[in-house]
Amino acid sequence: MNEAAHIWMDGALVPWAEARVHVLTHALHYGTAVLEGTRAYETAQGPAVFRLDDHLTRLHHSARIIGLPLRYTTDELRAATLKTVAANGHPACYIRHLAHRGYGEMGIAARSAPTVVSIATWEWAPLLEQGVRLMTSSWRRNDQAVVPTAAKATGPYLNSVLAKSEALDAGYDEAVLLNAAGYVSECTGANLFVVRDGRLATPPPSAGALDGITQDTVERLAADLGVPVARRDLLRSDLYTADEVFLCGTAAGIVHVDSVDNRALNGRGPVTAKLSDAYDDVVHGRDPRYRHWLTPLG
Repeated sequence: MNEAAHIWMDGALVPWAEARVHVLTHALHYGTAVLEGTRAYETAQGPAVFRLDDHLTRLHHSARIIGLPLRYTTDELRAATLKTVAANGHPACYIRHLAHRGYGEMGIAARSAPTVVSIATWEWAPLLEQGVRLMTSSWRRNDQAVVPTAAKATGPYLNSVLAKSEALDAGYDEAVLLNAAGYVSECTGANLFVVRDGRLATPPPSAGALDGITQDTVERLAADLGVPVARRDLLRSDLYTADEVFLCGTAAGIVHVDSVDNRALNGRGPVTAKLSDAYDDVVHGRDPRYRHWLTPLG
């Protein structure tokens, strides 16, 4: 891992190796934490964080959903994020926001355990390479009646860990999860789009998919490019018969899928290419229409 110099923890920059938690931290035992993954990109005006306020708003919403007190405002977390990126001297980086219930009391509820907030940054290449080999996992996506899938919380990510491990062990790059009803939900850490006859479709949050910020970005870019897009239920067979399939997320970017369950697709098709190129221009500040999505360090 590309370690940086500092991690921000509850108001202070501490050396990377000293950003520690107690072994009886509540979140380690019960998954009581929420997170965000954000990126800063190189632009002609210097490093800038993409859709930072949207990520911080979702962090607050996730904390509210799981009942985790979060005492820092969006303004305070924005300032802390920019301070951390600048202190670590990154030209571009990944940013991990984490709010977790810390050490202070054990037991399921443990409401007196304090909330600890941290911001770590490091230089990290996209998690998936182009031409993903995708498999349908035997694991099903978490049911909303069991866990709140609208919250980007750490506990439910065990579902993704199991599916990702299964895919890697079977020789694939990534897994797609179906929900309990058999509809396509999302991948282990990315949303999914299919293209058919020049039209885009992506699973809705009701399918158990996270309401992704990169997913929303793709939808907005598609609308501006004149590409029809809809959120609707998708079957496994829709992936097999698609003209194009691509994944998107902060950690992955936009990556095309070469095959699903060993059914070959057409690779990086024209719609995927158009959206991928537009996304690259936006995050690097080359398209002035979307500069409001970039928060510079200065």
